[in-house]
Amino acid sequence: MRPVARTTRRTSVDDDRPASANYHANALARGLALLELLSTGPDPFTLVDISESTGLPKSTLVRLLAVLAEMEYIVRVDERPSYRLGHKVLRLSNAYMSSLDLSVVADRYLAPLADRTGQTANLGMLDRDQVIHVGVHEPDRPIRFRASPGVRDHSYCTGLGKLLLSRLPADRLADHVPAGPFERFTDATITTMDELTRELRLIERRGYAFDDNERSVGLRCVAVPVEVDGECLAAVSVSGPSGEFGPDRQQFYLERLSETAAELAGDPDTAAAMRIVHSSLRPAHP
Repeated sequence: MRPVARTTRRTSVDDDRPASANYHANALARGLALLELLSTGPDPFTLVDISESTGLPKSTLVRLLAVLAEMEYIVRVDERPSYRLGHKVLRLSNAYMSSLDLSVVADRYLAPLADRTGQTANLGMLDRDQVIHVGVHEPDRPIRFRASPGVRDHSYCTGLGKLLLSRLPADRLADHVPAGPFERFTDATITTMDELTRELRLIERRGYAFDDNERSVGLRCVAVPVEVDGECLAAVSVSGPSGEFGPDRQQFYLERLSETAAELAGDPDTAAAMRIVHSSLRPAHP
């Protein structure tokens, strides 16, 4: 029998059914709950496992499992009997993933951020020694930072890039920056690994990154991490004219950025889209 740790439910799966469910809808809810259960582990679940985990009687489960198996959403793998997910679940998963455009699903959070701050809102990910803007929303004003999804920039001299670099293990940092000395764009640009390392330690301690005219004169940017299940998948920032990033405004921006980061991470669609893009980016040099 499967270890006790695999049977985490002690009450009936019916406790989670929709309040509006009638008899037939309840059967559907039970079937979906079985699919969710089978997705929680790599090994097949026996009928006993499923009964203990769902709180449903075996007679009920046999009928539900038989329907799911006939429709090829699950597969019976032995005579105990044991079950695993079937190929049709993958079809649903692929359809879901293909429908997720990160720049679109993230924009529902970047747009309010740009509107409230009056600055360009950016969502970025690390791709080797570059940061790629996977989502951008510009404010409706004449003077603004111009960018668009897909634009790339240097990691060591941008708010998004420095934030993401600060979340890397020390032994991987060199794989995500160019060979030193780094190209200088302004008098404020960091050009050495030692200076960058000190800056990244500061960013790690305070929880946000600040680009103070380092990439372009007259442009400032502040960025915070977007974490999903403890993993930093992306960074979100606002960028705009230097004169609009004084201490008071910067604190206001940080509060709005923290709210947006939590919203991005808390939206299942956006989190899934970020994971898909994150896994597709180029790995660091060997």
